[in-house]
Amino acid sequence: MSENKDQHHHFQKAGIYDLLANYYKYSDPNKHIAYYQKHLKYIHLAAHSMRTNSLPQPNGAMYPAKVRFIHASTDASNVDIYVNSIKVLKDLPYKEVSDYLTLPTGKYQVDIYPAGTMVSTILSRKIIIAQGKCYTFIATGVVKNLKWVVLEDEPHVPHGETKIRFIHLSSDTPAVDIAVKNRDIIFSNISFRKFTSYLGLFPMTVDLEARVAGSNNIALSIPQLKLEKNKIYSILIVGSVTDDPELEAILILG
Repeated sequence: MSENKDQHHHFQKAGIYDLLANYYKYSDPNKHIAYYQKHLKYIHLAAHSMRTNSLPQPNGAMYPAKVRFIHASTDASNVDIYVNSIKVLKDLPYKEVSDYLTLPTGKYQVDIYPAGTMVSTILSRKIIIAQGKCYTFIATGVVKNLKWVVLEDEPHVPHGETKIRFIHLSSDTPAVDIAVKNRDIIFSNISFRKFTSYLGLFPMTVDLEARVAGSNNIALSIPQLKLEKNKIYSILIVGSVTDDPELEAILILG
């Protein structure tokens, strides 16, 4: 292989071992350490190759992407998630947000199975990730109509400020307006599987409410939302407006 291909190979191997290290992070500390050491080995090999080769990196291998997953399907049991046939997440429960996984730029096959089985996928899709980007993939809807919501995350915020965005993930909740309690709307007409852009704000604690779009009917109250400086937030509306699990807002970083 050429030096350029060597670099891409090293980054690919580093990404695979990072996935495996994350998978065993809590279930098998010895394997976690072993795979993380291999991840570091290939990162060092790639860095050494980069120092001796100034050519551009193929497929953005020099700038790997970060990917995380969220389980937001109300009727799906815990799930296992595979990337290119490698199990990267085990027994992921409803509302759980994974850590970011590092992957080289490129195309990947992502499959979701009910936890502990590989008989039939409940969601299967090819994804493309770009160099240096951060992504959140959210499995949404009921099992019979499970789909991804794909978000591109922004890891940077102006010093001393904060940013928020909203993602509507409740399949039986109508479109909503997000407003300050008893005051103005800040995001309007967000329907299922849709999301807003980030809104920059000064740090604050605020009472918000999700209103049925175009009305004053409150679908969900979001009290005492604390937004701290130098942090970025996503607010996920999950659950059901008519059934269990109940409708709620989840605040996550990023």
